[in-house]
Amino acid sequence: MSTPRFLTLPPGVSRTNIETSRGSFAALEALPGSGVPERPPALLVPGLTGSKEDFLAVLQTLAASGRRVVSIDMRGQYESIGPDDPAAYTRAALGEDIASLLEALGPDPAHLVAHSFGGLVCREAVLAGAVRPASFTLMSSGPAAVTGPTADRAKALRDAIPELGMETIWQIALEPDYTGKGLEAEIIAFVKARTLGNSETGLICMANEILTAPDRVDELAKHCAGTNLRVLVLYGEDDDAWLPAAQAAMAERLNASKVVIPGAAHSPAWEAPETTAAALRTFWHEAEQNSR
Repeated sequence: MSTPRFLTLPPGVSRTNIETSRGSFAALEALPGSGVPERPPALLVPGLTGSKEDFLAVLQTLAASGRRVVSIDMRGQYESIGPDDPAAYTRAALGEDIASLLEALGPDPAHLVAHSFGGLVCREAVLAGAVRPASFTLMSSGPAAVTGPTADRAKALRDAIPELGMETIWQIALEPDYTGKGLEAEIIAFVKARTLGNSETGLICMANEILTAPDRVDELAKHCAGTNLRVLVLYGEDDDAWLPAAQAAMAERLNASKVVIPGAAHSPAWEAPETTAAALRTFWHEAEQNSR
């Protein structure tokens, strides 16, 4: 879970809702200083236990390049309402949500950035072919299901929710950990609100999805080659979810650009925001030049 370092919205960033053909999604929206976007927009998608605030530190910088930048809560996450139907939280169903968001940000294709589990979801949206983004960035995401300690945590969460509920899990496991890190009371209060704001059904189902995702990298490579969709694989040098070596191998299989963020682990948008934003802006500019 990405933990924000601050919560105050930077100038030009506001809270909003994005209305789509598949419902409303809570969002943070950043606009350029002039208020008139001149470049294609961007859609930023968080991971399993994350939210739109995972990108708060980079929104203003990304919008300054002359574009509208939107980060969202996926269905059932934090402030985006989700149903109790498990079918709403499969990778494919969530991918349909992403496609509807890309459509809503049109008419120009939007750059798609997906963090962690969001990468597995957005991969489904891209492969479905309903919409074509301006580019696709996999941020700290992997080729298939998570393994190792990350998988152990996802499995523990999935199995504990039906028995204990998130309120109890927060009290006995999560709150002591965050308090022990010496975080400000405001940050802990936000993390609690986000944790308890999630749909429990959604968390159970999405945890299962991240544990069972198949390797679809070769399918994605073929699709991107056929549609001339440019892909960036971006991750922290110390990523502890998917191993950096696995992400590097994925980039090679995709014939994708690759950026390794020094001093970052699994949340480069918070751990190294300026470096991460610069890498995204450079990649987006190259993708736009290539499409002309």
